[in-house]
Amino acid sequence: MRAQSTRNGVSSRLVPRTRSPLKDEVLDKLAESANVAQFVSYGPDLTQRFSRIIGYESNCRFPSVSGALEALMNRSSRQSINIRSFHAQIPKRSEFLYGIQLVSDAESHLRRLAQNGFHTIANETIDVNDGGVSGVSYGGVVEFAPGDTPKCVEKPGTAVLPSPMAATMLETVYSFRPTLDWDESLRVEFSIHPLKCGLRHAHTIIWEIEEFEAAEVPCTIRWPNHFSRLLGDKTFGLLVAHTLGFRIPATTVISRAVSAFSFGLRTGTGEFWIRTSPREPKPGFYPTEFGWRDPFSLISGHNITGDFVASILSQESVDMHYSGALVTTADGTPYLEGVTGRGDEFMQGRRAPESLPPQVVSAVLKAFENLKSRLGPIRFEWVFDSEKLWIIQLHCGGNTSTELVIYPGLPTSFKSFNVEDGIEALRELIPEVKRTGQGILLLGRIGITSHLGDLLRRAKIPSRIAIPSEPSAPENLRLQF
Repeated sequence: MRAQSTRNGVSSRLVPRTRSPLKDEVLDKLAESANVAQFVSYGPDLTQRFSRIIGYESNCRFPSVSGALEALMNRSSRQSINIRSFHAQIPKRSEFLYGIQLVSDAESHLRRLAQNGFHTIANETIDVNDGGVSGVSYGGVVEFAPGDTPKCVEKPGTAVLPSPMAATMLETVYSFRPTLDWDESLRVEFSIHPLKCGLRHAHTIIWEIEEFEAAEVPCTIRWPNHFSRLLGDKTFGLLVAHTLGFRIPATTVISRAVSAFSFGLRTGTGEFWIRTSPREPKPGFYPTEFGWRDPFSLISGHNITGDFVASILSQESVDMHYSGALVTTADGTPYLEGVTGRGDEFMQGRRAPESLPPQVVSAVLKAFENLKSRLGPIRFEWVFDSEKLWIIQLHCGGNTSTELVIYPGLPTSFKSFNVEDGIEALRELIPEVKRTGQGILLLGRIGITSHLGDLLRRAKIPSRIAIPSEPSAPENLRLQF
């Protein structure tokens, strides 16, 4: 038999390789040292097997199925029951019923499943829509999503992170460290909750645990995902950078879905930006302002409706000597642009890129190599004080831009757009050129890493920058095709 492991106080003897205990037996042993949802289990003959219910002795025997279910229902914080079913010869879970609110309905389902030869576990319903997450930990990787059970890993859109990184990020968001440091050979189904719950009244619920041969599980960090949409795209990207050890200005997140939380390092300026964090990127659309603003008036003042903005960020300003952005090009190389001082005008396309000192270029490229080695192609916005580089936005994925080509393609014609008209005018023009199959020729000097460039890349519109060779002769254009 494999040597005993004692991580989290739970022995790997719970799931030895030499035999295959039934799921409710594993759950009962797990309840001796871990937090599980209250439950009672039955065999196919409806003989009670195990029970763990607050206020009753461990494995208390109830006189009837209805009596056990009523006790479980009464102790449930939501006055609700779930039913899981499994077969002794086919241990993988079969039918799963969520949120049953009547004891009679729960008993009816138990009897139906028993007649079909299934074992059953009735457990208290734990709210999956409380702002927490559910998922699976295995092989040093954690997959999770909000608003779902651990079965979320069978669907697209889960967040995927190395275990230590997942634990650190979730601790930052929820202000407690979840129980995720399991032996890599254990496949653990879990859920994490802002309010304590379960048999031991804790934040992490363990639903199921199985042991396998240790395996290398692929881990590609990508977003948007369901968790990044819960917090907001900017918020998640900054959390990734913070968790990886990059310098992030002190940031407080006021979220729709979870309690306010903070992370990052004080910059010492005592001045703050207020930023909106939409669920998915929409370049240059949502407001960012210097100095404190009432976040409610900030949103209403820009006619933002619905819940497209997932959170508001209050982020301490950096003493900006230089600022700009970097993108990964189609061939995997970095493309860096920036300006002296603040970069908001540059990102909005109202200021052209400038030459940057070698010290700044070196620091940004070093951050790029580090981030790319961990995340693959990335895009980020940065600022540089007199000594240090700070990351103020991070997105995964590269782009197809070159020095003057925003998005490649050979449309039948190009429609000219003067960059001085601004990003909102460009946003209005995009649907028209998509209908006609045209491309867009940008007249003026902007950065390809600006929000205008992001907007055109996301719309996949063939687009080029045309720079007047002389200010007095705007018709004389230098083009790159």
